[in-house]
Amino acid sequence: MDTSGVHLWLILWKAFESVRSHAVRQIGNAGLGFSDFAVLEALLHKGPTPVNAIGQRVYLTSGSITAAVDRLEAKGLVQRCDHPGDRRARLVSLTGPGRKLIQKAFGQHKEAMEAAAAGLSAEERAQAITLLKKLGRYARKRLEGTRSERQRLRAIKRPI
Repeated sequence: MDTSGVHLWLILWKAFESVRSHAVRQIGNAGLGFSDFAVLEALLHKGPTPVNAIGQRVYLTSGSITAAVDRLEAKGLVQRCDHPGDRRARLVSLTGPGRKLIQKAFGQHKEAMEAAAAGLSAEERAQAITLLKKLGRYARKRLEGTRSERQRLRAIKRPI
């Protein structure tokens, strides 16, 4: 068996795309786009949240998260309100119709993800979760270490 990093990457990529296809199909059937679903789901589980924090959580750029919130606000699914602790910030929260929509869509999403993961036993899922978290943490740490090293080298190379 090929255990190289590049083979692992290919297997992760193919598995992700297969599982993601289930999610995309179900989310589309709920009448939502992927980014709109992600924003609504974040608000459902985290409560009112600043726009930039939602963007970081769902991996959207500042321009994309603003467009998504504008779109959802125009549909009456979210609302912006003042942040009680920071006059410069605005919070985004679900409206009644938004909460109703995402609760139903998330229930269907949960079922779709159960179906997609049914090929693994509960024990195998636990092992996969543990290993993937370990892999992700290590890869992030390496990436951050690489950035820190680059920054350190740039600082050394700067003329005084």
